[in-house]
Amino acid sequence: MKTIQRISTIFLLIALFSLAFATPARAFDGRSGDVVVIEADETIKDDLYVTANIFTLEGTVQGDLIVFGNYIVIKGVVEGDLIAAGNTVVIEGTVTDDARIAGAALLLGDEAVIGGDLLAGGASLETKEGSVVETDALYAGAQGLFAGSVGRNAFVAGAAIEIRGEIAGDLTVEVGESDEAGPSPSMYITDTEISMPSVNPGLKIVEGAKIGGDFSYSQSKDIELPAGAVDGKVTRREPVVDETKMPAPPTPAETAARWTFDLIRDIATLALFGLLLAWLAPLFMKGLMDKMQTQPAPSFGWGLVAYAAFFFALMFILVAMTVGGILFGALTLGGVTGVIVWVGILAIFALIVGFVLFTGLGSQSLVAWLGGRWIIGRFNPSLAEHRVWPVLLGAVIIGALVNLPLVGWLFGFIIMFFGLGALWLWGRERMAKPAAAPAQ
Repeated sequence: MKTIQRISTIFLLIALFSLAFATPARAFDGRSGDVVVIEADETIKDDLYVTANIFTLEGTVQGDLIVFGNYIVIKGVVEGDLIAAGNTVVIEGTVTDDARIAGAALLLGDEAVIGGDLLAGGASLETKEGSVVETDALYAGAQGLFAGSVGRNAFVAGAAIEIRGEIAGDLTVEVGESDEAGPSPSMYITDTEISMPSVNPGLKIVEGAKIGGDFSYSQSKDIELPAGAVDGKVTRREPVVDETKMPAPPTPAETAARWTFDLIRDIATLALFGLLLAWLAPLFMKGLMDKMQTQPAPSFGWGLVAYAAFFFALMFILVAMTVGGILFGALTLGGVTGVIVWVGILAIFALIVGFVLFTGLGSQSLVAWLGGRWIIGRFNPSLAEHRVWPVLLGAVIIGALVNLPLVGWLFGFIIMFFGLGALWLWGRERMAKPAAAPAQ
C-alpha cells in the first residue's frame, strides 16, 4: 500500500498544478450559490468557474469548466477541460478534452464521453458500460469498478479493483493484498448522493473484459484470468515492501543485550524501592515479612482474595459515586453531587495507584528483603538484620527470577499474591478490636 500512497500523492500534486496553470489569460464566467444549474438551452462561451452545493450542467460550456461543490452532475457538453472536486461527481455527458475529478464517489454514466485523459482520485470510481475515455485513464483510490472502455492505456491503484470493460492499450494495476484490505467505502461513507458499488478486495478481471495490450499487476500470487482476456504480455510483480517500515528482527546478541539491560534496570529499581521502604517504613515491612514467614499458605490464599477484592472495590466506588450523584442531583443538591463525584474519582485514583505500586514493586521488595534475610541468616545471623544487605541480595535474586524467559511472569504472579496476602492479614489484624482485658 506504500506504492499506492505515493501514486495518490503524485496524482494530487498533478491535479493541483493542473488547476493552478490551466488555460492562462482567457476570459471566464463565474457562478456561485447553493444550487447552480446551466440549462439545456444555455451556452457559456467562456471558461466557467463554479462554487455551489449542487451544480448541474445540462447545457454547453465552450471552454474549460472548473467546479467545486458537494454534488456535481455533468449532463451537457464541456468543450475543453473539466476540473471537478466534491463529495459526489457524476459525468453523464461529454468532455471534449481532459477530465480531472476528485471526490468520495465518482461515476461515469453509460453515455459519458471523455475526449482526452481521465485523471481521478477518490474513495470510489465506477465507469458504467457504454462510457468512453478516448485516451488514457489514471485512477488512485480505495476501490474502482471499470465497465466502460479506455482508448489507450490505463493505470489504476487501489485496494479493490474490478475490470469488466475494455482497455485498448496496456493496463497497469497496483493493488494491495485482499486479506489486508479494509471494508468497502460503501460500508462507512454514507453521505454521498449516489450509491457506491461494493467491490471485493484485491484484483479481479471479469469474464468478457478485454485488455488489448500488456497487463501488469502487483500481487503476491497469480490471479485467475478469463481465456483471451489479455492480448499482450501478462506480468505479475511482487508487492513492494518498504524496508524502512519493517525493522530487521534482532540478532541473538541484540536480544541478549536487551535482556541484560532490562535485568540490570529491574534489579536497580527494585533495590532502590526496597531500600526506600526499609528506611521510611521499617516496622511496616517487618510486620508484613513476619506474616509471610509465619503464615505462608494463608498469605498466598488471601492474596488471591485481595486481588479479586481490588476490582470489587473499584466497582463498589463507581456504583456508589453514580448512585449518590443521581440521588443528590434529583434533590437539586448540585454542590453535594459534585463533592461525591470528585471524592469518588480521587478514591479510585488513589486505589489504583496504591495497587499498582504495591503489586509491581512493593510485593517484590517485600519478598526480596525476606529472601535476602533468610539467605544471609544461614551464614551470618547478625548481618541478616541489617537494612541494606538483605535487600540488595534479595533484589538481585527476585529481579533475575521475574526476568527469566517463559516462566518469569509466573514468578511475578506468585510473588504478587504472597505480598497481597501478607498485606491483607496484617491489615485485618490491625483493624481487629483488641480483646477485652480479663476482670480482676
